[in-house]
Amino acid sequence: METAIFGGGCFWCTEAVFNCLRGVVEIEPGYCGGQSASPTYEEVCSGESGHIEVIRIQFDSNVVSYDTLLDVFFATHDPTTPNRQGHDVGTQYQSVIFAQNDEQQQKALHKIEALNRSGEYEQTIVTKVLPVETFWVAEKIHHAYYENYPGQGYCQIVIKPKINKTVLNFKELLK
Repeated sequence: METAIFGGGCFWCTEAVFNCLRGVVEIEPGYCGGQSASPTYEEVCSGESGHIEVIRIQFDSNVVSYDTLLDVFFATHDPTTPNRQGHDVGTQYQSVIFAQNDEQQQKALHKIEALNRSGEYEQTIVTKVLPVETFWVAEKIHHAYYENYPGQGYCQIVIKPKINKTVLNFKELLK
């Protein structure tokens, strides 16, 4: 098993997207960065704690590679907007990869360079690649949020289109 930590906006969205993939064994929403220990959702949402909403993915690299997870990560959020994903605005929603080791760091940086050269995005990618930091697990209500509240407005308007995009673009990776 390997670990990946990604922040691509609201962790409800990223958790739901990666939960669709074969080889993803466990996903935990949580927080990285910031100044305080054991941050709460309210503190993080205030934008004053310095923490970022992220997901920690445990994955079987024999089934899904880190490179493939990077492909899904970049395809399912806007990595060109600093501190924002759609209507979710603030430093807690920034695009970030917390590399677990040098290999992950190099792969993430290479992917960003390749995407910037490709012209796929009109603007430069602002995704940060940072060294691993303490991961604080989010409160239980945030775990499997989409699965538990699929009819909720945010789930229908924001999360479901991201899942649909994943299903359309990554059919071969689905559970």
